[in-house]
Amino acid sequence: MEAEKRAQKKKRSVLFVDDEKRVLDGLRRMLRPFRKSLELHFALNGKDALELMNDKKFDVVVSDMRMPGMDGAEFLMKVKERYPETMRIILSGQTSQEATLRAIGIAHQFLDKPCEPEKLKHVLERAVFIKKLMTHPKLEKIVAGIGALPPLPDIYKEIQTKLSDPDVSIQEIAEIIEKDLSMSAKILQLVNSAFFGHFSHVESPVKAVHLLGLETIKSLVLTLRIFEQYEGIENMPFSMKDLWMHSLRVGQLSKLIAGSMTEKQSIIDDAFIAGMLHDIGKLLLGVNKPQKYQDALELAENESISIYEAETRLFGAGHAEIGGYLIGLWGLPGPVIEAIVYHHRPQKYPSKEFDALTAVLAADFLEHEKYPENKIGNPSPFQEKHFEEIGCLEKFDEWRRIRDEGEELKDEL
Repeated sequence: MEAEKRAQKKKRSVLFVDDEKRVLDGLRRMLRPFRKSLELHFALNGKDALELMNDKKFDVVVSDMRMPGMDGAEFLMKVKERYPETMRIILSGQTSQEATLRAIGIAHQFLDKPCEPEKLKHVLERAVFIKKLMTHPKLEKIVAGIGALPPLPDIYKEIQTKLSDPDVSIQEIAEIIEKDLSMSAKILQLVNSAFFGHFSHVESPVKAVHLLGLETIKSLVLTLRIFEQYEGIENMPFSMKDLWMHSLRVGQLSKLIAGSMTEKQSIIDDAFIAGMLHDIGKLLLGVNKPQKYQDALELAENESISIYEAETRLFGAGHAEIGGYLIGLWGLPGPVIEAIVYHHRPQKYPSKEFDALTAVLAADFLEHEKYPENKIGNPSPFQEKHFEEIGCLEKFDEWRRIRDEGEELKDEL
């Protein structure tokens, strides 16, 4: 009896929502081999699903997009408002571009129909991990003791809202950026720097969005505004400029490495934003606990350990988990959260395929290698075993060439 109860406790509850009964029947049959680890529930519409959620907590909700009455986007928005701790996944046969645009800010992940059983199970398991991270009592306590977390920037939320309209134009996104003079100036400064390697002068946000694409612009807006919030803070235990430059370099190199390994745009986009934000936890710790973070830096130096290990000893968690927690609160995609959380302990990562994490891990190492003076605490050792398991250890010479062929990122940025 006790063993049965323990097995039941380990099950993760998943709710599937689709207006086609045959689709739900197919999912039920497809996932039957996994019924020992997954407790599956099904609903034919958003209204019925919400009624089920009134009576039971679900770890993950998986919804179709096109449904009569309350469509998937509206349903998942209600889930986000009422049950923010529940992971939200879209499983849809809509065209990827349309569905992805509508999912921005609502879903943690998007999957195309049909989806292979093993892939769907893998995504569900990873979604459960993120949920556990977001509701872990120890991490919640640590974060609560750090101080106020920054809110999701208004300009980023405005862009997200606009992108939920499948008919949105680049002009409309550019107009949002143009209204914010500070953001507009910084975007143009970056676009016209050697960082992006354009040969013609970019004089307007419209042209910048055309050149870089919506996902890159969105990532830059988010990262720029976060760092901007903390400009001028005194008594920081490290150089904000060094952290900013490192974040930019790792973001861009992560994107280039991902682009050399895959044509899947979602992986490339996730690698860029995860690279830009991989050390956001350092910023939160340094701003809110400057003296204790200084102690962590000294501990790392005195005992020749990584800053991540020193943070974990002194705070109870490292900048990777704390940064991932914040990014999870903001509802960014699951692969971005995972890349941030695991970038100092990839041996715990369940996937053995190339994705955003491997791109960020490689870029972070290569940037520390090239700019050893521009570091905040000792970096973690080279994760050779991870790259061997992924099958890309031999790619480092190529990735170094990619890194070294780029122009130097100027300090005034």
